[in-house]
Amino acid sequence: MNDTSPDRTDQDPTGRPRTEHDGTEQELREALSALAGGVQAAPDAYRTARGDWLRRERRRRLVLAALIAVVFTLATLIGLWVLNQTPSHPGVIFSGAGSPGTPGGWLAGRT
Repeated sequence: MNDTSPDRTDQDPTGRPRTEHDGTEQELREALSALAGGVQAAPDAYRTARGDWLRRERRRRLVLAALIAVVFTLATLIGLWVLNQTPSHPGVIFSGAGSPGTPGGWLAGRT
């Protein structure tokens, strides 16, 4: 069953046993190598791609900065509007009036 004679251990250069698909794989490899070898990149392809990427990055940062400025401005305006909505007369808590007869306020009279 485990015959290791020279005709049974036929392996390819990678060290794995040969299969029936090796011929097809080799042909495909050669065809793709020939196709890849014929592809020529444009001389300024890297510069163009990098410029596009930098423009997108710059635009993304500008949009983010504008969004942060808008949110900060809205939060400030809403906060000022809410603070402006307080009643003009002083509230009971901050009136400074203590209980009658107690000079220091209502807590001063408690023991």
